[in-house]
Amino acid sequence: MCLGIPGMILSIDATDTTLRMAKVRFGGIVKEVSLALTPEANVGDYVIVHAGVAISVVDEEEANKIISEIGELESPKEFTDRF
Repeated sequence: MCLGIPGMILSIDATDTTLRMAKVRFGGIVKEVSLALTPEANVGDYVIVHAGVAISVVDEEEANKIISEIGELESPKEFTDRF
C-alpha cells in the first residue's frame, strides 16, 4: 500500500530540467519535493506526494477530500501518532 499525501506547489526550481524540485505545502509544513514524475505540474497545483516524489497532479477538490479523510496535518508527530 502506498500512502500519498496531497500538497500545494508553492514554487518550482527548474534549474535542472530533468529533475525539477518544488517547495510543497502540506498544511503548515513546507517540504522540498521532486517533480520528476509530474512534468505537467505548475505552481498552485496540488500533487500527491509519496516518499518525497510527486506521483500525480490532482485538482483542489480531490486534494481537500483526501485531506479531510486523513485529517489536517498540524505537525509530523501528530500525523504519525494517528497511524
